[in-house]
Amino acid sequence: MPSWATITLIMAAYLALTLAVGLRAGRGTSASVAGYVAGDRQFGLLVMYFVTGATVFSAFAFLGGPGWAYSRGAAAFYILSYGVLGIVPWYFLGPRAARLGRRFGFVTQAQLLVGRFPSRFLSALVAVLSILAFIPYITLQMRGAGIVIEAVTEGRIPLWAGAAVAYGIVLIYVLVSGVAAVGWTNTLQGIFMLGIAWILGLYLPWVLHGGIGPMFRDILAHRPELLELPGLTASGDPWNWGAYSSAILVSAVGLTMWPHLFMKAFTARDDRILRRTVVLFPTFQLFLLPVFLIGFAGVMVVDQLAQPDFILPHLVLSVDLPVIVVGLFCAGALSASMSTGDALLHATASVAVEDGIRPFRAMGEATQRSLIRILVVVAGGIAYVFALDEDQSLVVLLLSSYGIIAQLAPPIVAAMYWRRATTAGAVAGLLAGSAVTLFLFLNPALRPWEIHEGIVGLLVHLPVLVGVSLLTPPQDAGHTRLFTHPDLGEEPR
Repeated sequence: MPSWATITLIMAAYLALTLAVGLRAGRGTSASVAGYVAGDRQFGLLVMYFVTGATVFSAFAFLGGPGWAYSRGAAAFYILSYGVLGIVPWYFLGPRAARLGRRFGFVTQAQLLVGRFPSRFLSALVAVLSILAFIPYITLQMRGAGIVIEAVTEGRIPLWAGAAVAYGIVLIYVLVSGVAAVGWTNTLQGIFMLGIAWILGLYLPWVLHGGIGPMFRDILAHRPELLELPGLTASGDPWNWGAYSSAILVSAVGLTMWPHLFMKAFTARDDRILRRTVVLFPTFQLFLLPVFLIGFAGVMVVDQLAQPDFILPHLVLSVDLPVIVVGLFCAGALSASMSTGDALLHATASVAVEDGIRPFRAMGEATQRSLIRILVVVAGGIAYVFALDEDQSLVVLLLSSYGIIAQLAPPIVAAMYWRRATTAGAVAGLLAGSAVTLFLFLNPALRPWEIHEGIVGLLVHLPVLVGVSLLTPPQDAGHTRLFTHPDLGEEPR
């Protein structure tokens, strides 16, 4: 049997296992919207750890990370930096959001916001912004799956077909089991992904260079610019410090605010599980170390790839690895893609229904679940169309999403910590910050010092939120107390 056929069979077996786990996961949850969207708030520490880690580290890390290390060198380290910084606020925000969710029945981020700042327009606005950010993120995952399958089958299964097969599996188990499938498949995929990353991250530098030390000495001697911060741009010029530092900052802010991650606060069994998840999360960052080593391993052995995101499958196929190892690598790469893609598809449809439609139209729980399922398919179809555009870098796709999603940080923090914030201030700040972010995204030459458009948007957002809030009548003190002191529901003693 040809090697590509054996590899395809291994991938098929892995996809079948993932499907089985996903379908089995939903059997214990209720038929309510809370069961489908929040897993009846019963996720324990193991599932929360992997659903957080595997949701954050996706195809962009498994393929885009090595691609940046190979083509842009030290620029890839921004990924390592923001993961550590971005999870810290979750230690405080996550448990508070979870308590509010249990108190008021919230299952989405926008429901929490609108609970504090009553406004159907705000709910719809958050839904639109979330979906605008989700689509390129889902696109990234689909492209990652397609890249891997196309590469290891030597083009016999093209990118469009590979992405369709992998995400056909995702659609099935998300449609049937909801967030329970996301949680348990993420656990399986996270374990698999970590194991494969470390095996390849240690093996490839050894077989290609004789070890990690000799590899970096070789790069230092011939391509020292790749080891100097802040690294290079896609064109090979030195990356601007403003762009590098703002990429870290906007990603750190956006990490905490991602609606699909934020919604996982509503799935936790209790606050201690959330806090332990945050404390343990940095251990998941260890996944990035072998990923970067893989990219650096290709610097001196691969002259130039038209698409740097292909460096990992290119190296795996160019080294004389046993077929079963190559097949397991493919399964690991698919794990990275699918573990985030399923959470994103589920969150996109949930946000669209719960925040974009339900505030304007009353509907029963059965109707809501059915509509969420329909929109899972619609969101997947839209992202799939964009995934066929092969000109976009996986990391660039992700960065474009972070700029939008970071704008949710000021109103979320204000909702839970600042009594003087008002509905008018939250709406005005979100509109102003989002408008500036989108304008600069479409006109990147106007960004000052190449600072990420999301950071510039936040610099406009914050004063508008504060100023408009102070100029408008304060909210009822009893109402704000329920959100700013969710433990007590009264003034702190």
